Amino acid sequence: MTFVLILVSFAIGAAPSKEAPVKLEQTFKLPADVKGRFDHFGIDLKHHRLFATPEDYHALLVLDSRNGKIIQTVHGIEKPHAVAYREDLDRIYVTDGEAGVVRVIDGKSYKIIKSVPLQLDADAMSIDPATKLLYVVSGGKDVKMTYSTLSVVDSTAGQKLTDIKVDGDTLEVMSLESSSPRLFLNNRAKNEIEVIDRDKRTIVATWPVTLGKTNVSMAYDEANHRLFVGCRGGQIVVFDTQTGKELQALKIAEGIDDLHFDPHSKLLFAACGAGSGSVDIYRQVDADHYESAGQLPSSPGTRNGRFVPELSRYFLAVPQHDNASAEIRVYKVQ
Repeated sequence: MTFVLILVSFAIGAAPSKEAPVKLEQTFKLPADVKGRFDHFGIDLKHHRLFATPEDYHALLVLDSRNGKIIQTVHGIEKPHAVAYREDLDRIYVTDGEAGVVRVIDGKSYKIIKSVPLQLDADAMSIDPATKLLYVVSGGKDVKMTYSTLSVVDSTAGQKLTDIKVDGDTLEVMSLESSSPRLFLNNRAKNEIEVIDRDKRTIVATWPVTLGKTNVSMAYDEANHRLFVGCRGGQIVVFDTQTGKELQALKIAEGIDDLHFDPHSKLLFAACGAGSGSVDIYRQVDADHYESAGQLPSSPGTRNGRFVPELSRYFLAVPQHDNASAEIRVYKVQ
């Protein structure tokens, strides 16, 4: 497969860098019956496992992150959305939107050992590495609810501790701050960010998103207090988390679902599925200046990727289209 880097001038920040920031290293071909769109990846660094979530496959795919070999197909997950992994317990956690649960999977036997009941349409999920608590979005308009919930789940006991009610029928991806108990949550229904205190388990601030439309994805540069909010309308809105103020909007293609920031290379990766599909890349010059680093062509509906800083690799899920089977492309940061 030929890798092409298309330089795109987005007129935000400095002039685009001319050196290709990433290189296509491998392509993992998936079985022909893996159809439909993907959702969020998970990663297990110790055992070299990549977890993929083809939503209509009703299963979790476990691949060797080094060569793409399928290690296991975990059935019994009606609609997988997000994955978290605990290395100390060797357990995999997957949100199942159709059943409204978090599936807890043993990492050795790959058996589902527990299902934690939530609201239907359980979707985005993050794990606090310090407390091992899971934060899971569920409910909302897809299940005819006028509000949504952010559930707090004890990943050790496999038990829900509480629900935080959020006024808004569509919640999306979140980011956790390690230096404080703050959690930043995309409230797509209201086009705003909810700031939640993880200790008090309450909303402590609300930040309107005015420079972009339909906020769904998020990445965080905590060292520089910059929160990047990906919007389906074709923007990455940059927030100062010390003030809650919007600073600027970076232009990207429409249809984003995953956004990642690499603190080492200072690259932002925005997987956008509208049109012919692309991954739009920006480089952070400093906290207030960003330059386009180009655009990776993908395919229609390709909107989910995962950057793994420990590997300097970006994994991109490409759905089946036309006569081409689904695949995962692996890019190496130069």
